[in-house]
Amino acid sequence: MTSTNEVKPAMKKISLSDLLSIEAYEAQRPAIRTAIMDHKKTRRVALGPNAMLHFEDYMVMRYQVLELIRAEKITAKEDLKGELEAYNPLIPDGKNLKVTFMLEYPDEVERRERLGQLIGIEELISIQIGDHDPVFPIANEDLPRSTDDKTSSVHFLRFEFSDEAIAAAKAGADWIIRSEHMNYQYSTDTLAKEITESLLRDFA
Repeated sequence: MTSTNEVKPAMKKISLSDLLSIEAYEAQRPAIRTAIMDHKKTRRVALGPNAMLHFEDYMVMRYQVLELIRAEKITAKEDLKGELEAYNPLIPDGKNLKVTFMLEYPDEVERRERLGQLIGIEELISIQIGDHDPVFPIANEDLPRSTDDKTSSVHFLRFEFSDEAIAAAKAGADWIIRSEHMNYQYSTDTLAKEITESLLRDFA
C-alpha cells in the first residue's frame, strides 16, 4: 500500500497491489486529494492564455484510477486489470514525458472558432532543455483527435528525450516550452524550479 504523499519513480507502473478497496479509499480520500492537489501544482504549465500542459505520472494516474473505482464501484479483478491497462501507458517510461494538452476556451462560440483555426497544434508544441534541439511530441497514439475541420480541445502527447538532454536537465539546464502554430505562438519563461524538479523525477 502506498502512502498518500509518496512520489513513486517514473518507471513504476500501477499494479493491483497499489490499489485500495473502495472502503479504504473512502477513509483516506481527503488526505489523498490534498496531497494530489499540491502535487498537480508542480505538474501543470500554462502556455499562453488558452493552453495548459498537464504532465502525467504514477501518482496522478493512481489517483485517477482510485477515483474511477470509487465512482463506478469497480471491484472485479479483471475489470481492475482492464483499467490499469488503460492508465499505465500514460505513466512516463524513464526517458520521456507524457502530457495531457488542453485548449481552454470557456465560451462555446469562441471555442468552436478557435479549434477550427488550430488544426495540427498538437504536433507543434515543443520542449527545449538547455541548448539541445527542441523536442516535438508524438501525438494521440491511441486515436486521432483532429479532423479536416477542427482540432480537439484535448490531446495526449509523448515527448522522447536523448540521454544528453536528460543529463543537461539533471545538471540544472533551463526548460522552455513553445507553441509554434501560426495561430497560437507562445513561449513559457524558464520553468519554475518546483516544476522542473517534479519533472526530473520522470527520468530514470
